[in-house]
Amino acid sequence: MIITEADLRARMLPPDTRELYLPEEAFVTPAAAEYLQRRGIALRRQRTMGQTPIPRRDGKAVFVDAATGRELTEKPEEMTHLRGNLLVPKTHPQIRFRGGVDALEAHVIRCQLLAHRQGLDTLCAALGEVLDCLRQLLRAEVQDIPLEPAPLFGYDEAQLRHLSHHIQEDTGQGHPVPDYRMGEMAVALNELRTHIREVELLGALAFDGPDGCRRVDIIRCLNRLSSGVYLLFCRLTAGRYGPYGEIKP
Repeated sequence: MIITEADLRARMLPPDTRELYLPEEAFVTPAAAEYLQRRGIALRRQRTMGQTPIPRRDGKAVFVDAATGRELTEKPEEMTHLRGNLLVPKTHPQIRFRGGVDALEAHVIRCQLLAHRQGLDTLCAALGEVLDCLRQLLRAEVQDIPLEPAPLFGYDEAQLRHLSHHIQEDTGQGHPVPDYRMGEMAVALNELRTHIREVELLGALAFDGPDGCRRVDIIRCLNRLSSGVYLLFCRLTAGRYGPYGEIKP
Protein backbone atom coordinates (compact mmCIF):
# COMPACT_ATOMS: atom_id res chain seq x y z
CA MET A 1 0.00 0.00 0.00
CA ILE A 2 1.35 3.42 -0.98
CA ILE A 3 0.09 6.54 0.84
CA THR A 4 0.49 9.74 -1.16
CA GLU A 5 -0.18 13.36 -0.21
CA ALA A 6 -3.29 13.20 -2.40
CA ASP A 7 -4.55 10.22 -0.39
CA LEU A 8 -4.11 12.13 2.87
CA ARG A 9 -5.87 15.22 1.54
CA ALA A 10 -8.76 13.02 0.35
CA ARG A 11 -9.24 11.79 3.91
CA MET A 12 -10.11 15.38 4.95
CA LEU A 13 -8.55 14.98 8.40
CA PRO A 14 -10.11 17.29 11.02
CA PRO A 15 -8.01 20.41 11.89
CA ASP A 16 -7.33 19.13 15.42
CA THR A 17 -5.95 15.77 14.27
CA ARG A 18 -2.71 15.04 16.11
CA GLU A 19 -2.14 11.35 15.28
CA LEU A 20 -2.74 9.22 12.19
CA TYR A 21 -2.64 5.44 12.37
CA LEU A 22 -1.56 3.57 9.25
CA PRO A 23 -0.83 -0.13 8.63
CA GLU A 24 2.72 -1.27 9.34
CA GLU A 25 3.29 -2.24 5.71
CA ALA A 26 2.08 1.08 4.25
CA PHE A 27 4.72 3.11 2.40
CA VAL A 28 4.34 6.83 3.01
CA THR A 29 5.78 8.95 0.22
CA PRO A 30 8.14 11.81 1.19
CA ALA A 31 5.52 14.37 0.09
CA ALA A 32 2.90 12.69 2.28
CA ALA A 33 5.27 12.60 5.27
CA GLU A 34 6.03 16.31 4.78
CA TYR A 35 2.30 17.05 4.61
CA LEU A 36 1.77 15.35 7.99
CA GLN A 37 4.74 17.19 9.46
CA ARG A 38 3.42 20.57 8.29
CA ARG A 39 0.10 19.85 9.97
CA GLY A 40 1.75 18.62 13.16
CA ILE A 41 0.29 15.13 12.80
CA ALA A 42 2.30 12.25 14.24
CA LEU A 43 2.39 9.08 12.17
CA ARG A 44 1.68 5.91 14.14
CA ARG A 45 1.98 2.36 12.86
CA GLN A 46 -0.48 -0.39 13.72
CA ARG A 47 -0.92 -4.04 12.89
CA THR A 48 -3.77 -4.53 10.44
CA MET A 49 -5.86 -6.83 12.58
CA GLY A 50 -9.48 -5.71 12.78
CA GLN A 51 -11.00 -2.26 12.79
CA THR A 52 -9.56 0.82 14.45
CA PRO A 53 -11.41 1.30 17.78
CA ILE A 54 -13.83 4.22 17.93
CA PRO A 55 -12.47 6.94 20.29
CA ARG A 56 -14.58 8.05 23.22
CA ARG A 57 -14.86 11.35 25.11
CA ASP A 58 -16.61 11.64 28.46
CA GLY A 59 -17.90 8.11 27.97
CA LYS A 60 -19.47 8.89 24.58
CA ALA A 61 -18.33 7.69 21.19
CA VAL A 62 -16.86 10.38 18.97
CA PHE A 63 -17.61 10.13 15.26
CA VAL A 64 -16.24 12.36 12.51
CA ASP A 65 -18.07 13.49 9.39
CA ALA A 66 -15.53 12.71 6.66
CA ALA A 67 -16.79 15.53 4.42
CA THR A 68 -16.71 18.35 6.98
CA GLY A 69 -14.50 17.12 9.82
CA ARG A 70 -17.36 17.87 12.24
CA GLU A 71 -17.45 15.69 15.35
CA LEU A 72 -20.66 13.85 16.23
CA THR A 73 -21.63 12.02 19.40
CA GLU A 74 -24.37 10.06 17.62
CA LYS A 75 -24.27 8.32 14.26
CA PRO A 76 -26.98 9.73 11.94
CA GLU A 77 -29.19 7.10 10.30
CA GLU A 78 -28.28 8.36 6.83
CA MET A 79 -24.57 7.84 7.48
CA THR A 80 -22.38 4.79 7.99
CA HIS A 81 -18.79 3.87 8.84
CA LEU A 82 -16.20 4.25 6.14
CA ARG A 83 -13.47 3.17 8.52
CA GLY A 84 -13.10 3.40 12.29
CA ASN A 85 -14.97 6.51 13.49
CA LEU A 86 -15.05 8.13 10.05
CA LEU A 87 -18.63 8.53 8.80
CA VAL A 88 -19.84 9.07 5.23
CA PRO A 89 -23.28 9.15 3.57
CA LYS A 90 -24.65 5.76 2.60
CA THR A 91 -24.47 6.97 -1.01
CA HIS A 92 -20.67 7.26 -0.79
CA PRO A 93 -18.96 5.41 -3.70
CA GLN A 94 -17.10 3.03 -1.40
CA ILE A 95 -20.29 2.17 0.47
CA ARG A 96 -22.02 1.51 -2.84
CA PHE A 97 -19.11 -0.75 -3.76
CA ARG A 98 -19.43 -2.69 -0.50
CA GLY A 99 -23.14 -3.14 -1.15
CA GLY A 100 -22.31 -4.45 -4.60
CA VAL A 101 -19.88 -7.00 -3.18
CA ASP A 102 -22.47 -8.05 -0.59
CA ALA A 103 -25.05 -8.63 -3.36
CA LEU A 104 -22.44 -10.46 -5.41
CA GLU A 105 -21.79 -12.88 -2.55
CA ALA A 106 -25.54 -13.58 -2.45
CA HIS A 107 -25.52 -14.38 -6.18
CA VAL A 108 -22.62 -16.81 -5.69
CA ILE A 109 -24.45 -18.59 -2.87
CA ARG A 110 -27.57 -18.93 -5.04
CA CYS A 111 -25.43 -20.45 -7.81
CA GLN A 112 -23.95 -22.84 -5.24
CA LEU A 113 -27.42 -23.88 -4.13
CA LEU A 114 -28.43 -24.57 -7.71
CA ALA A 115 -25.25 -26.58 -8.35
CA HIS A 116 -25.82 -28.56 -5.16
CA ARG A 117 -29.40 -29.37 -6.13
CA GLN A 118 -28.21 -30.62 -9.51
CA GLY A 119 -25.50 -32.78 -7.96
CA LEU A 120 -22.70 -30.67 -9.47
CA ASP A 121 -20.40 -31.08 -6.50
CA THR A 122 -17.17 -30.06 -8.25
CA LEU A 123 -18.77 -26.91 -9.61
CA CYS A 124 -20.27 -26.14 -6.19
CA ALA A 125 -16.80 -26.37 -4.63
CA ALA A 126 -15.33 -24.09 -7.31
CA LEU A 127 -18.01 -21.50 -6.57
CA GLY A 128 -17.03 -21.80 -2.91
CA GLU A 129 -13.56 -20.58 -3.90
CA VAL A 130 -15.14 -17.60 -5.63
CA LEU A 131 -17.10 -16.82 -2.46
CA ASP A 132 -13.99 -17.07 -0.26
CA CYS A 133 -12.14 -14.73 -2.60
CA LEU A 134 -14.92 -12.15 -2.41
CA ARG A 135 -14.92 -12.28 1.38
CA GLN A 136 -11.17 -11.70 1.48
CA LEU A 137 -11.62 -8.82 -0.96
CA LEU A 138 -14.26 -7.15 1.21
CA ARG A 139 -12.14 -7.62 4.32
CA ALA A 140 -9.16 -5.97 2.62
CA GLU A 141 -11.27 -3.01 1.48
CA VAL A 142 -12.99 -2.41 4.81
CA GLN A 143 -9.75 -2.71 6.81
CA ASP A 144 -7.75 -0.78 4.19
CA ILE A 145 -5.12 -3.50 3.87
CA PRO A 146 -3.50 -4.98 0.74
CA LEU A 147 -5.30 -7.84 -0.97
CA GLU A 148 -2.77 -10.58 -1.49
CA PRO A 149 -3.11 -12.51 -4.77
CA ALA A 150 -4.16 -16.13 -4.34
CA PRO A 151 -4.75 -19.03 -6.76
CA LEU A 152 -8.27 -19.66 -8.03
CA PHE A 153 -9.18 -23.23 -9.03
CA GLY A 154 -5.45 -23.97 -8.76
CA TYR A 155 -4.51 -21.32 -11.36
CA ASP A 156 -2.61 -18.09 -10.90
CA GLU A 157 -3.68 -14.85 -12.56
CA ALA A 158 -1.69 -15.38 -15.76
CA GLN A 159 -2.97 -18.95 -16.18
CA LEU A 160 -6.59 -17.88 -15.69
CA ARG A 161 -6.23 -15.10 -18.21
CA HIS A 162 -4.76 -17.51 -20.75
CA LEU A 163 -7.47 -20.13 -20.21
CA SER A 164 -10.32 -17.60 -20.47
CA HIS A 165 -8.91 -16.29 -23.76
CA HIS A 166 -8.13 -19.73 -25.21
CA ILE A 167 -11.26 -21.71 -24.38
CA GLN A 168 -10.77 -24.01 -27.34
CA GLU A 169 -7.57 -25.37 -25.77
CA ASP A 170 -9.35 -26.14 -22.50
CA THR A 171 -12.78 -27.39 -23.58
CA GLY A 172 -12.41 -28.37 -27.21
CA GLN A 173 -15.06 -25.85 -28.27
CA GLY A 174 -15.06 -22.16 -29.09
CA HIS A 175 -16.42 -19.34 -26.93
CA PRO A 176 -20.07 -20.24 -26.28
CA VAL A 177 -22.84 -17.70 -26.89
CA PRO A 178 -25.20 -17.64 -23.87
CA ASP A 179 -28.61 -19.13 -24.61
CA TYR A 180 -31.56 -20.17 -22.43
CA ARG A 181 -31.41 -23.66 -23.90
CA MET A 182 -28.09 -24.20 -22.12
CA GLY A 183 -30.02 -24.78 -18.93
CA GLU A 184 -30.60 -23.06 -15.61
CA MET A 185 -27.09 -23.59 -14.24
CA ALA A 186 -25.37 -22.14 -17.30
CA VAL A 187 -27.72 -19.15 -17.33
CA ALA A 188 -26.99 -18.55 -13.62
CA LEU A 189 -23.21 -18.65 -14.18
CA ASN A 190 -23.42 -16.23 -17.08
CA GLU A 191 -25.52 -13.89 -14.94
CA LEU A 192 -22.97 -14.14 -12.12
CA ARG A 193 -20.21 -13.15 -14.53
CA THR A 194 -22.12 -9.99 -15.50
CA HIS A 195 -22.68 -9.10 -11.83
CA ILE A 196 -18.93 -9.29 -11.25
CA ARG A 197 -18.41 -6.86 -14.12
CA GLU A 198 -20.93 -4.47 -12.56
CA VAL A 199 -19.12 -4.56 -9.21
CA GLU A 200 -15.80 -4.02 -10.96
CA LEU A 201 -17.24 -0.80 -12.41
CA LEU A 202 -18.42 0.28 -8.94
CA GLY A 203 -14.89 -0.34 -7.69
CA ALA A 204 -13.31 1.66 -10.51
CA LEU A 205 -15.56 4.60 -9.60
CA ALA A 206 -15.04 4.23 -5.83
CA PHE A 207 -11.24 4.06 -5.97
CA ASP A 208 -10.60 6.58 -8.72
CA GLY A 209 -8.09 9.13 -7.44
CA PRO A 210 -6.02 12.03 -8.77
CA ASP A 211 -3.09 9.69 -9.40
CA GLY A 212 -5.18 6.84 -10.86
CA CYS A 213 -6.86 3.86 -9.22
CA ARG A 214 -6.09 3.64 -5.49
CA ARG A 215 -6.96 -0.06 -5.21
CA VAL A 216 -5.57 -1.75 -8.29
CA ASP A 217 -5.32 -4.95 -6.23
CA ILE A 218 -9.11 -5.07 -5.78
CA ILE A 219 -9.87 -4.30 -9.43
CA ARG A 220 -7.38 -6.94 -10.53
CA CYS A 221 -9.03 -9.50 -8.26
CA LEU A 222 -12.49 -8.77 -9.68
CA ASN A 223 -11.14 -9.09 -13.20
CA ARG A 224 -9.64 -12.46 -12.24
CA LEU A 225 -12.97 -13.60 -10.74
CA SER A 226 -14.79 -12.65 -13.93
CA SER A 227 -12.36 -14.76 -15.95
CA GLY A 228 -12.76 -17.60 -13.46
CA VAL A 229 -16.56 -17.66 -13.59
CA TYR A 230 -16.46 -17.45 -17.38
CA LEU A 231 -14.19 -20.51 -17.37
CA LEU A 232 -16.73 -22.37 -15.20
CA PHE A 233 -19.49 -21.38 -17.63
CA CYS A 234 -17.52 -22.63 -20.64
CA ARG A 235 -16.60 -25.90 -18.96
CA LEU A 236 -20.19 -26.51 -17.93
CA THR A 237 -21.55 -25.94 -21.45
CA ALA A 238 -18.82 -28.22 -22.82
CA GLY A 239 -19.95 -31.04 -20.52
CA ARG A 240 -16.97 -30.88 -18.20
CA TYR A 241 -19.13 -30.83 -15.06
CA GLY A 242 -21.62 -33.56 -14.27
CA PRO A 243 -23.22 -35.05 -11.14
CA TYR A 244 -20.71 -36.14 -8.49
CA GLY A 245 -17.67 -34.69 -10.24
CA GLU A 246 -16.09 -33.84 -13.57
CA ILE A 247 -17.05 -35.95 -16.56
CA LYS A 248 -13.83 -35.21 -18.47
CA PRO A 249 -10.33 -34.33 -17.23
